Amino acid sequence: MRVLVMEDIGLMAVDHRPAPEPGPGQALVAVTATGICGSDLHGYTGENGRRVPGQVMGHETVGHVVRYHAEPPPGAPPPGTPVTVNPLMACGTCAQCSAGTLHLCAHRRVIGVDPSFSAAFADLMVVPAVNLVPWNPVAPLMHGALVEPLAVGMHAASRGGVTEGDVVLVIGAGPIGQAAVIAAQRLGAASVLVSEPMASRRDIARELGAQPYDPTEDDVVTATRDHTGGVGAPVVIDAVGSSRTLASGIDATARGGRCVLVGMGAPRIDIAAFGLSTEERALIGAFCYTHDEFAGTAEWAGRHAGVLSPLISRSVDLLQAPEQFRNLASGQDDASKIIITFAGTPDPPRGSSDVPERETGAPHR
Repeated sequence: MRVLVMEDIGLMAVDHRPAPEPGPGQALVAVTATGICGSDLHGYTGENGRRVPGQVMGHETVGHVVRYHAEPPPGAPPPGTPVTVNPLMACGTCAQCSAGTLHLCAHRRVIGVDPSFSAAFADLMVVPAVNLVPWNPVAPLMHGALVEPLAVGMHAASRGGVTEGDVVLVIGAGPIGQAAVIAAQRLGAASVLVSEPMASRRDIARELGAQPYDPTEDDVVTATRDHTGGVGAPVVIDAVGSSRTLASGIDATARGGRCVLVGMGAPRIDIAAFGLSTEERALIGAFCYTHDEFAGTAEWAGRHAGVLSPLISRSVDLLQAPEQFRNLASGQDDASKIIITFAGTPDPPRGSSDVPERETGAPHR
């Protein structure tokens, strides 16, 4: 099978490896499409230290079930079913798992992040059967690759307690910020404001029905207060995660309101503690999602193709993927979401090595 390998920091290559075999409780999935996540890009450049040479990354994916180790486990989608994959794996035995909060498992692993798993930048991947989530067979298949980031946005909005009639400020209109906009609207927000310096991403926010501002020209805190009669937004979602954006987010949050930090732009940031404590704002962390949030988002996304279409900048064939990583990392490309397409066909004959000529991207340092 073909795989996209991070051969070194700043170097991606299309190669081939033996097709994997599902073990007990596992399914073999033929991958159709996988999105490039910001964390994949930061792993490629070495910024986050969470990817290693030789790794096959990818966790925003959709495809078809090929087969199981034996008979399909009870409740598992039958072979041929289009599915997306919840990449979060929990131990199932710790206190958090016993309480049903698997996403907080102290031993959690993430497909596409954990280097011991060959993940979704490949024609085929093996995943636990319990991580399969059926995708609407009449919906655009490629949209299934958007479920994972959409679920991140839904979890962030849920952590912020967005309710009907709220004004929500989202800082950053990259894929997670876009997902937060959609999630806030799903939860009944009366209006969503967006702070984003990139014009193309402001256009996407506007198309989604949000009110965008350019923080290089607009005073977003003042604009938020003006929009709310001087009160501030009851919920702010920081999808960037820097000292500067968090400071703005806290300032724009209403007294007693909630500021959700879901962006991971920096591992350490300064906090405006005085404004946080004296006005009793809550700073809330958000990372991934619950299983119900992921499955519910997949069900919703499968019915809203018109909403999701603007989120995809373009799709490219696997052989173009090394160049896409190189251009994104160098700043030559400002695409919001690039989807890599794969064969998405049933299991090839065992031992087959009929793959395209190997392609690489020039090293990025």
